[in-house]
Amino acid sequence: MASDSKVWPVVHAEREALIRDLATLTPAQWATPSLCVGWSVHDVLAHMVDVATTTRLGFVRRMIAAGGDFDRDNQTGVDRERAEDPAETLAAYRRVAGRTATPPAPLATRLVEEFAHGEDIRRPLGLQRDYPVEHVVTALGYLAKTSQKWGGGKERAQRVRLVATDADAAIGTGPEVHGSAIALVLALSGRALGSGELTGPGATVMATASR
Repeated sequence: MASDSKVWPVVHAEREALIRDLATLTPAQWATPSLCVGWSVHDVLAHMVDVATTTRLGFVRRMIAAGGDFDRDNQTGVDRERAEDPAETLAAYRRVAGRTATPPAPLATRLVEEFAHGEDIRRPLGLQRDYPVEHVVTALGYLAKTSQKWGGGKERAQRVRLVATDADAAIGTGPEVHGSAIALVLALSGRALGSGELTGPGATVMATASR
């Protein structure tokens, strides 16, 4: 189980790294479609501001207001935190980057948020980051055992063995799916990957399960 002392320093470091990467974006880059369908790079950052300020009690209240609809709640958060000027949204993110607020969920979800949303933004912009693979593996383990209903990727991971090519980590049984730990995290999160990022006989099995 991920502990506060291990998770929060990583989360804070990832937030600071993203702030540095976004500091010089042009207006066109901010409008770039992210890996989150329907959201721009700017939208994803607004979501990250929202997530960084969401408390356990606040999350419960928001879900009641949203009628239990996660997507509706997420969009409400984006609309609330997305400033007209992306620089203002980035400044807001900078102000909350050191927080340790979290909704009522396992701490590993904080790692999933930072890694997956970091790639949602960076990949369309052609930016790269070497994520701390030990903690990416922790995020992967969480996704592999958690239902998609609760933000995981258990259904996508069923019947295959996930093998990280950049870490000593393998999860599950069945035909093997090979890929970097971050690529496997994105795959279990339902993100589209580049051609050849996942290999092995299990790649087709997992792709079929995701449909």
